[in-house]
Amino acid sequence: MPPALVTRFAPSPTGHLHAGHAYSAGLAYLRARQAGGRFLLRIEDIDATRCRPELTDDLLADLAWLGLRWEEPVRRQSQHFDEYRAALHDLQRRGLLYPCFCTRRQVQEEIARIGAAPHGLDGTLYPGTCRQLSAAERTRRIAAGENHALRLDMAAALASLGDAAQHLHWHDERAGPQQATPDLLLQGIGDVVLARKDTPASYHLCVTLDDALQGITHIIRGEDLFAATHLHRLLQALFGLPVPAYAHHALLLDPDGTRMAKRKGSKSLRDLRLEGMDPAALWRQLGLNPAAFAV
Repeated sequence: MPPALVTRFAPSPTGHLHAGHAYSAGLAYLRARQAGGRFLLRIEDIDATRCRPELTDDLLADLAWLGLRWEEPVRRQSQHFDEYRAALHDLQRRGLLYPCFCTRRQVQEEIARIGAAPHGLDGTLYPGTCRQLSAAERTRRIAAGENHALRLDMAAALASLGDAAQHLHWHDERAGPQQATPDLLLQGIGDVVLARKDTPASYHLCVTLDDALQGITHIIRGEDLFAATHLHRLLQALFGLPVPAYAHHALLLDPDGTRMAKRKGSKSLRDLRLEGMDPAALWRQLGLNPAAFAV
């Protein structure tokens, strides 16, 4: 008997949810219900500088107002930093991480100096400045208390996989078969940050570990995260984790034609809820059957 289909919705409480979040959560919820599977909610609150408890309370109220139901307990990433640190320690032990002492300004200055500015997942592609530091220099600077991030040494990570680095496949329901090729990972993604002082573990690390731990079989999320899947596929291989199926859906747009986003003040679900909007009307606007979400 095949394992049950498991989906999830994993918001970050850095602002109020909007209709785009409702659409993504609704798709994941419907997929699980239609297959007789499980729908999970996860709170991705690793960023202590931006995530606030009251925003978590609001998003839980918003999702309940929409008629979504999920299993308890809800996994909150801020309660599991020890697990993420253990994973980082494993990568360090294998020589796959290095400390990066560069500030964002220094990175930009180095890129300007070398006259190239390729872009990766999290902005401008890091030129690898601190990768060249000796072990003694790294130890000295850490002992001196210099702030630093931990970056994945992409070349070392790929080398550690051997021939398997040529076969990092995954499947997207819209785009079809995909492969995270070594060239793409090296030149298009580069040495990404997996931990910072103010954020002890990155989104990319936590989401990959949590999806495996929670047994997520189908990841349904916006197409803005499509490129990140190549990195997540590499992390799955490094940790020996299963590969779920993916469905990256189109993003909803605001009336001005730009993508909905918390940071630019798109109309929030909280506002709609407090204004007394019928959630069934919102589901119809999103093209989803309101009856599927009836309490």
